[in-house]
Amino acid sequence: MAKNLDFLVCLLIMALDIIAGILGIQAEVAQNKVQNLRVWVFECRDPSYEAFKLGLAAVVMLCLAHVVANLVGGCIFIGSKEELDRASTNKQLAAASLIMSWIMLGIAFILLISGTLSNSKSRKNCGISHQRQLSIGGVLCFIHGLFVVAYYVAAAAVFREQRLPQETKPDQPPLPLPA
Repeated sequence: MAKNLDFLVCLLIMALDIIAGILGIQAEVAQNKVQNLRVWVFECRDPSYEAFKLGLAAVVMLCLAHVVANLVGGCIFIGSKEELDRASTNKQLAAASLIMSWIMLGIAFILLISGTLSNSKSRKNCGISHQRQLSIGGVLCFIHGLFVVAYYVAAAAVFREQRLPQETKPDQPPLPLPA
């Protein structure tokens, strides 16, 4: 039953990130449909309400996928270099995937929010061209999905390892309890 639940959680996380990526790319398409005037690197364009809605939906889906993965995946904590050296491969993979997922979230979030805000009704943009923010943010949603699924799978494996009795793993010294 737990493996079926793990599969469904991974499917949910990937679906949310894929939807976020598609919405980000569709927002870029909607943004490119509005009228603009471009001279060298400067451009003036009208905001696209459709791109604003799609970009905002992409941001919400991306954040929702990240929250689900982190809440359901639990917390993997490595406090020192020594603990990292003693940690199992699954725990090291979980920690690395968690760090990379936060980096991808930060970059994708900034790009999607920036592209979404440039399509706010209250502004008409004139200035240096900021092309492809929404589509790059959308592609990063796909990459974010890979990292959060890797994190969830590795974190679930770590929690299963910790539930096993210590005598089944004689090659690893026990971890010290926090003070």
